Amino acid sequence: MTLSLGWLSALVAGVFSAHVLQKLCFPYFWRDLVFLLKVMRYGVKLELFKLTSSVHTVLDRFIQQAQRIPNKPFVIFEGSVHTYRDIEQRSNRLANVFLERVNLRKGDCIALLMSNEPDFLCVWFGLAKLGCSVAFLNTQIKSKSLLHCFKCCGARTLIVGSDLVKGLDGILSSLLEDNIQVWAMKSQSEHTQVHTLLDKVDAASDQPVPAVLRATTSVKTPNLYIFTSGTTGLPKAAVITHFQSLKAAAGFWAFGATEDDVMYIPLPLYHSAASLIGIGGTIELGATCILKKKFSASQFWSDCRKHDVTVFQYIGELCRYLCNQPTTEEDKVHKVRMGVGNGLRQDVWQEFHSRFGNIKMCEVYGSTEGNLCFMNHIGRIGTVGRSNFFYRLLFKYDLIKYDMLKDEPVKDPNGFCQRVEKGETGLLLSKADTFFNTGDLMAEDQEGFICFRDRVGDTFRWKGENVATTEVAETLGQVDFIQEVNVYGVEIQGHEGRAGMAAMIVRPGLTFDGNKLFEHVMRDLPAYARPLFIRLQEVMEMTSTFKQQKFQLVQSGFNPSTISDLLYVLDYQQQNYIPLTDRIYQSILARELKL
Repeated sequence: MTLSLGWLSALVAGVFSAHVLQKLCFPYFWRDLVFLLKVMRYGVKLELFKLTSSVHTVLDRFIQQAQRIPNKPFVIFEGSVHTYRDIEQRSNRLANVFLERVNLRKGDCIALLMSNEPDFLCVWFGLAKLGCSVAFLNTQIKSKSLLHCFKCCGARTLIVGSDLVKGLDGILSSLLEDNIQVWAMKSQSEHTQVHTLLDKVDAASDQPVPAVLRATTSVKTPNLYIFTSGTTGLPKAAVITHFQSLKAAAGFWAFGATEDDVMYIPLPLYHSAASLIGIGGTIELGATCILKKKFSASQFWSDCRKHDVTVFQYIGELCRYLCNQPTTEEDKVHKVRMGVGNGLRQDVWQEFHSRFGNIKMCEVYGSTEGNLCFMNHIGRIGTVGRSNFFYRLLFKYDLIKYDMLKDEPVKDPNGFCQRVEKGETGLLLSKADTFFNTGDLMAEDQEGFICFRDRVGDTFRWKGENVATTEVAETLGQVDFIQEVNVYGVEIQGHEGRAGMAAMIVRPGLTFDGNKLFEHVMRDLPAYARPLFIRLQEVMEMTSTFKQQKFQLVQSGFNPSTISDLLYVLDYQQQNYIPLTDRIYQSILARELKL
C-alpha cells in the first residue's frame, strides 16, 4: 500500500512538474496545437478535393446555405435586408440574363467594376454559376490602369455599377474600339453603346441555370482575378483559384466565429479581404453580414449597436480613424467581440483596447498573390502572427538579411542569402517550388511571435491601398517639365502606412509648375497614389547597381527645416502644389491639415 502511494505521489509530482515546465518553457503549446489541428482538419478536406476531383466551391456552399437557411438575413445594406434566398434568386436571374442575352459562356472572363452593394454579390455569383471567372476592378483606378487591367485578364465584357458609369466617359471609346462590350446595372442608358441589365433582370427567370456550368474538377481552377499593385508598374492580376478562395473562407471560422455572429464589412469588395475572407467567411458559417458602401468612422459604432455586430473587418488605418473620433459615454456599449484584419500598429492597438474594450484583434498576414499566411490566434498586441515547431513543419519560410542602402539581399562569399538571428529584422521569403519574395521586412522573437517592420523596394501602403511607385513615376513622367522622378513613401507621425513623395529633376529651361502637376495627378492617379510631397533635386542619387536610391530619401522625410531642397505639398483647396513651409509641416504633424 505504501509502495502504491509512493508511485501515485511520484506520478502526480511528475505530471505537476511537466505542467509547470510546459507553462514556463512552452506557454502557448496547447493553444498552438488546438489551433493548428483545427486548421489542419480544414486543410485535409481541401486535399481530399484534389484526390477525388469532387470540388465543393464557395459558391456551392452558398447555394447549400440558401437551401438550409433561406430566410436568414445574409446581407444587410443601407437598412435593407437581403436573405440567402433573395441573393440566390437574384443571382439566378442575372445568370439567366448573362446566358441568354449577354451570350456569356463557361470559361469566359468578365470584368466587374462596382461599388459595395448587394448587386456586387449577385453579379459575382451569377457569373460564377455560368462557370465564368470574374476580375474585380478597383473603383479608384484611372483610365490607363483600367484599360491595362482588361489586357491582363483577357476580359471582353465589362459590367459596371450604375454609380460608376459616368467615370467611363474618358475611356468608353477605347473600350468599344477594343471590342469590349459594356453592360451597366441600369434600366436606361445615356450611351447608346452601353447596354442595360436591370430592365432585363426584372423579366428573367429566377430558376437555377444547369449546375454542370459551374462544376469544376480541380481546386486549382481560376475563379477570380484580384488586382494588386505590382513592383514594376501597372496593377497586376493575381489569379485566385478555388483552393485559395476556400482557404480564405475559413478565416472567421478558424478564429472562432460561428453562424450566430454578425459581421461588419466596411472594406471594398474588390479587395480579397472583404470578398474572400469577409463574404466567403460569412457564407462558410451561414452568418449575417452588414455591408457598408464606404467606411464611416462617425457611423461605425452606431451601426454596430443598431445591428448587434459581433465581428468586424479592419485595416490599421480604420482603427486609427475610430480612435480619432470624439470620446462618448457609449464607446464601450456594443457587442463587438472580435476584429479580423491587418496592419494594426501597436500604439493604435493599445489605444483601441483602452477606448472600446478588450476586443480580440485577430491579425492576418498574407498577400493576394502569395502562398504564406500568418494568423495571430493568440492576440498578442503588435504581432501579425505566430510561428512554432508545428507551423514550420507545414509551412516553409525564411527571414534573410537585407541591405536597405543597396536595396538588395545580403549574400555570403558563395552568393547565398543569409538567415537573420532571432529578433533581427529580415526579408520574408516563402517557399513553394521556389522561394517567393514577399517584399516585407519582418522580425521573429524568441517566443515565435512575428512582427511586421516595413515594406522594401517599389511598393508602399497608404489609405489601405498598395501603391506601386513605378506606376506613379511613369504617370508623373508624362508631365513636360519633369526630366526624372523617384517615387517613395514617407512616414507621417500618427498615420498608418506611408504617404507618397516624389523627388524630381526639372528639365533644363523649364520650371516647376505646381498647378499643372496638380491637374495631372488628379486626372490620372487615384487619390491614394497621388504624391503628397514633392522634392526638387539637382541630381538623382543612385545605388551601386544603378537603381534609384530611395533609402536615404525615405529616411530624410519631408521636414523643410532639415532638407535644403525645395519642398512642395499637395493642397486640394488651392488646387496646386504649394511650398511646404515650417508652419504647414507643423500643422501636418498636429493633424490639423487633412491628408
